[in-house]
Amino acid sequence: MTSRRFSDQTYNFAFLDEGSKREIRRKTLKAIALPGHQVPFASRDLPIAKGYGTGGLQLTLAHLGRHDVLKVIDQGSDDSVNAVNIRRLVEHTAGIETTEDTALATLIQSRHRIPEEPLREDQLLILQTPKPEPLSRVEPREEVTRRQQASRDYSSMWLRLYEQIVRWGTITITMDYPVMVHDRYLMSPSPIPCQDTPKLHHAEHLTIFGAGREKKIYAVPPYTDVVPIQFEDYPFEADTERGYTCRWCGSSHTLMDEVIDEATGAKQHQCSDTNYCRKQRERGIAKGVLK
Repeated sequence: MTSRRFSDQTYNFAFLDEGSKREIRRKTLKAIALPGHQVPFASRDLPIAKGYGTGGLQLTLAHLGRHDVLKVIDQGSDDSVNAVNIRRLVEHTAGIETTEDTALATLIQSRHRIPEEPLREDQLLILQTPKPEPLSRVEPREEVTRRQQASRDYSSMWLRLYEQIVRWGTITITMDYPVMVHDRYLMSPSPIPCQDTPKLHHAEHLTIFGAGREKKIYAVPPYTDVVPIQFEDYPFEADTERGYTCRWCGSSHTLMDEVIDEATGAKQHQCSDTNYCRKQRERGIAKGVLK
């Protein structure tokens, strides 16, 4: 774990002013009380561009405590530019400890992935969300989608799935698969891949979604029903049966990234979750299974 010295004379703790943090926490409580419902909030300007995770970062800054341990990942990686810059910003303005170990983190901010390692009740997952309204893919007018959400009218989304089956013979949505939360609201689970979607169902941890550009917060409390919409004869598929093996740890059950070997030019695969892959590899080496 790493931490930096923080000066109260330079920044308010966690950058945002206390009034802004209180407002975000109040809206988060409302979102938790209404699982899957999008709650508007007054999105603040931050020293990063909109579209780079301002919604998730505002939630992170508003919920941080001085004893929290933060982990930031982007597409499963702790070392991407987005993850490193957000982690440095929080370290500089809050001075809290940060880590790459999922098990040691109390607060995890993520872009497009849920960690492979199961999360606990004492951990909070915050997901950056570019498009909070799932119906916007079939209906661009927000006033209409708000009425549809209020009246639980999701026929246009069902029609989208039906049209894909007619055209392609299967549902072709591979990420951001629309889900029903607590049998009430249709929710976008952020652009996580379909393989991560089942991790939200009856999860032990609290998940909060933040969309800075759209100014929306929504949440999935622990042990809540999160069910992908599906037809009886065309069920939801998590796309896990590809038969790939990670070149580093040998895993075959995790989400893989395809990479090109610089020496041979051959396609290879490796775990998207770099921390999980590192742990698996260390265990394999300790057991003598890997070199």
